[in-house]
Amino acid sequence: MTVDDGCEALVTTKPDAAAIDGDLSPRLAQLALYRWWRRAIVADIDHEAVVARIVEDSGWSPRFAFMTMMSAGIAVLGLLLSSPAVVIGAMLISPLMNPILGFGFSLALFDFRELRRSLKALAIGSVAAVIFTALIVLISPLQAPTAEIVARTRPNLFDLAVALFAALAGTFAIIRGRGETIVGVAIATALMPPLAVVGYGLATHNLPVGAGALALFVTNFITIALSATAMARFYGFGHYLSRRQSLTQTVLLFMVFAIMAVPLGISLNRIGREALATSQTRTLLNDKFGATARVTQLDLDFSADPLLIRAVVIAPRAAMQKVAALQSALSSRLGRPVRLNLDQIMLEPGAGALEAQREELRQAGDFAKQETERSASLARMVELVTGVAADDVTIDRDHHRVTAAAAALPGAALDTYRVLETRIAAEDAGWSVSVVPPQSGLPQIAFADNVDTLDPAAHDAVATSIWAAKRWNMPALGVPGLPSGEPPARPNLSQRRALAIATLLKAQGIVPIATPSAGQRFALIPGAAVNP
Repeated sequence: MTVDDGCEALVTTKPDAAAIDGDLSPRLAQLALYRWWRRAIVADIDHEAVVARIVEDSGWSPRFAFMTMMSAGIAVLGLLLSSPAVVIGAMLISPLMNPILGFGFSLALFDFRELRRSLKALAIGSVAAVIFTALIVLISPLQAPTAEIVARTRPNLFDLAVALFAALAGTFAIIRGRGETIVGVAIATALMPPLAVVGYGLATHNLPVGAGALALFVTNFITIALSATAMARFYGFGHYLSRRQSLTQTVLLFMVFAIMAVPLGISLNRIGREALATSQTRTLLNDKFGATARVTQLDLDFSADPLLIRAVVIAPRAAMQKVAALQSALSSRLGRPVRLNLDQIMLEPGAGALEAQREELRQAGDFAKQETERSASLARMVELVTGVAADDVTIDRDHHRVTAAAAALPGAALDTYRVLETRIAAEDAGWSVSVVPPQSGLPQIAFADNVDTLDPAAHDAVATSIWAAKRWNMPALGVPGLPSGEPPARPNLSQRRALAIATLLKAQGIVPIATPSAGQRFALIPGAAVNP
């Protein structure tokens, strides 16, 4: 007997009826499912028209490059201004959906010519966007990292979910021919801001920021491309159109999936480890405070060293814990150093559930109010001390960071701004304060006669230079008298002094660069170029 729709012929001889039924039942069920899928899912799709539309829009063109650059420019300005509305506005003109969907469909169809064409368009658009945003940041007076920028430097599970849902919606819309513009905005939301942050990191020489944003972009791109391929297969693309369904091509497709999934797997592994650490922290706090307690707020800052944990716990007064003991227990449980910021809201004995809930709401409101007051107080102090307007003080409440570009104060040297920053930070140990001083010459580093070691004053001058370089996002400083290449076997006095300074710079992550000697008094040079 022969079954239609391209299935194999089922040949029967004369075995017993039970054997026939046992062989046919799985095949008939599979055939019925296949026929239902072809009739209910695939039949009403105009595959040729969909593929023609994708091929038409997924290639490179001057219009595609221009619109990508304009979208990236608007996005980076929104990031620098920390304005979500401007960032979302940039997505309205982004054309990034087309080449990525073209890439996903080309994988489903084994159309490697279209795959190369889509990748070329995406590569040109991405490079153009990064370069354009880097140029904007270079000429911008605002270069301090904002909350919107920091949010794009660490891929998390929610970022993956946004990319996944946007890809599924985008593929469905392009196949069904409805709502492509709206879902194009969703896909651009997952891709364009990370590209803009890559340009920001390139312009400011901030490798962690640029690398984190690039990881987010690659992760989202892989998620969107693979989701588009899966949706295309589900709707019959490949089964219906492709004539080259060979085992070799199938193996090649799985290899491409495996290679592309490596960054995604790394990101998911990190996400899993962070989720596990959060769960372990919550479990330990619940165990320590008891079943009657409630952990109402828990935040782990994995970028901090040591790991910063902020928590709010509501518990009976008898369950009050010592923060030092909890911090030690958390460090042991998580296997890494921990700094715990814990707010314990203690309830009096006999407080019922209603009273506890009221107390929770009241204390939570008080906590939020206190956080707002703390940030506002720091902002006012930064405004007063540095002479900048309140609008120029960047406050990142999620990560407890305050950043401000200081105005030029009469008679103030770099060490003045450094001391001011230290005093402001001392007002609230839970917040990180960064005061960016105006560009100026670095302090002189003086040595005593015939001495090649740094005294306290010279050591402080080097520390001030390092601090200023980090605030200005300068990865290198020129060191007068530093030998080029390998140090000589018997360096002279000037070279020994330069090597002593270079050792301090390297310990703080600043690259020392050789520059001409200046004798007994040294002054490091910001942004020095490498001498041949």
